[in-house]
Amino acid sequence: MKGHIRERSPGRWAIILDSPDQETGKRRRKWHSFAGTKREAQKECARLITEMQGGDYVEPGKETLAKFLERWLDHMRSQVSPRSHERYTELARKNIAPLLGNVALTKLRPEQISAAYSKALVSGRRDGSGGLSPRTVHHMHRILRQALSQAVKWRILGRNPADAVGGPKVEKTKMRALDAHETAQLLAHFRPTRMFTPVLLGALCGLRRGEVTALRWRAVDFAAGQLAIVESTEQTHRGTRAKETKSGRSRRVALPSIVVDELRRQRVRQAEELLKLGVRLSDDDHVFAQADGMPVQPNSLTHEFTRILAQSSTLPRIRFHDLRHSHATQLLSSGIHPKIAQERLGHSSIGITLDLYSHVMPGMQEDAAAKVDAAMRAAIDRVAG
Repeated sequence: MKGHIRERSPGRWAIILDSPDQETGKRRRKWHSFAGTKREAQKECARLITEMQGGDYVEPGKETLAKFLERWLDHMRSQVSPRSHERYTELARKNIAPLLGNVALTKLRPEQISAAYSKALVSGRRDGSGGLSPRTVHHMHRILRQALSQAVKWRILGRNPADAVGGPKVEKTKMRALDAHETAQLLAHFRPTRMFTPVLLGALCGLRRGEVTALRWRAVDFAAGQLAIVESTEQTHRGTRAKETKSGRSRRVALPSIVVDELRRQRVRQAEELLKLGVRLSDDDHVFAQADGMPVQPNSLTHEFTRILAQSSTLPRIRFHDLRHSHATQLLSSGIHPKIAQERLGHSSIGITLDLYSHVMPGMQEDAAAKVDAAMRAAIDRVAG
């Protein structure tokens, strides 16, 4: 197997590869176009020969990255949730394709991808108002890398060019956790509103937004003082759909007595509202619902929480999800074992809990060291005595 280069015009080269046909034994010639210096063309020729000898060679095709992404999106429709597929589609069509879509898939190079990311950070907004955030470009990189990995599996590419590119550094979003006093103030502010129950469930039970909007009365066990978290809701362009929890597993959450009391009051209020409409409340109804009993969309919950919170001049401006962080922080700060916190929050592993809330651990480490020290000193004194 051999190859050579031929100059077509200044800076333009033809790379000619000769290899025997496996069936007939006759010589087959493959042509590649290359732009660059003579030395670069020679390196590319050597690289292609190595690929052919190693069995990694892929015939050059004319399919562009944009067309391939559409095929990949069709493939991914059955692999991810509808909301995730919508996000993949948005990133692929609106962010990646305008920058790299016209490049032939088999000719896509790491330096082109890197340059596209740099451009996106500076002027990637579609309205021309500036660049995209590092987090958005990081998501672009993750999607492109996943798509090109599939191209390798389909043997369209010999290797994934995105593997040689790093996404931009993304700073972690700082979580704002309320302490017990701030939580009490927040509950007092929301008590006169319909949003009181979601805020209660988020701040005192650590429920996610989708878990709150999916919760039905049949999941509330007043006798045992527990909630059964078995599903969540997801909002897409086509509407709201029920889905499994984020971890893929159901869980039971023990309720503080204050939450049990407030849920009893909520059930009575909701039953009275529906009775005025001639409807009887059932265990299939949602705990947090509109006045006519219809479920609330997750995005509507977020918007209403933000609107009502803005009416306070003293409470910090937090996200609804920060109520969950507040609950976790208060649990760990109170000395609750991280494993219990993990089960209560519904994390798939204790590693996630420890990673998210490591900032709470230093005080717990000091407390543990002090307890070990006290126990050992007492034991040493007994032995010495």
